[in-house]
Amino acid sequence: MRTALILLVAIALSACALHGPLPGTSAAGTAVPAGPQPPTVAPEHPATPPGRPAQMGPAASALLAQAHAQANAGEYVAAGATLERALRIEPDTPLLWVELGRVQLAQGNAAQADAMGRKALALASGDGEAQAAAWTLIAGSLRARGNTAEAVEAERRAAALTAH
Repeated sequence: MRTALILLVAIALSACALHGPLPGTSAAGTAVPAGPQPPTVAPEHPATPPGRPAQMGPAASALLAQAHAQANAGEYVAAGATLERALRIEPDTPLLWVELGRVQLAQGNAAQADAMGRKALALASGDGEAQAAAWTLIAGSLRARGNTAEAVEAERRAAALTAH
């Protein structure tokens, strides 16, 4: 058990050592404007082929678990940063975009949540579960902005995907 825990921590820490600029700086080391922005890194993994759900590797899975614990504790900024690290590892995993969108929605950033839901939807081709999660996130962001009719349509799309 202890060895497994040490291995899990080592994997999570190795994810932190990936290349890329630190948050708040550009690749050249200069400051960039503050505020929530989706990470911009070149994909290292090909997109999931249509018809197959995305599978996360152990490092991204460990970071996702860490982000869930942080969000459950109300530490949304930390959870968002953890999810952004996971997205640097696996930028084409729709579930990570949905989770980051949920954190944004919990912080009151409905427009950011909507954008992340739509990014997840674009990446979730052939993955009905991920598409349903993305539509549910989009519906929540629309409701938060007072767009009830559009939210109902997004919820209908999510329900249609989960009915199969």
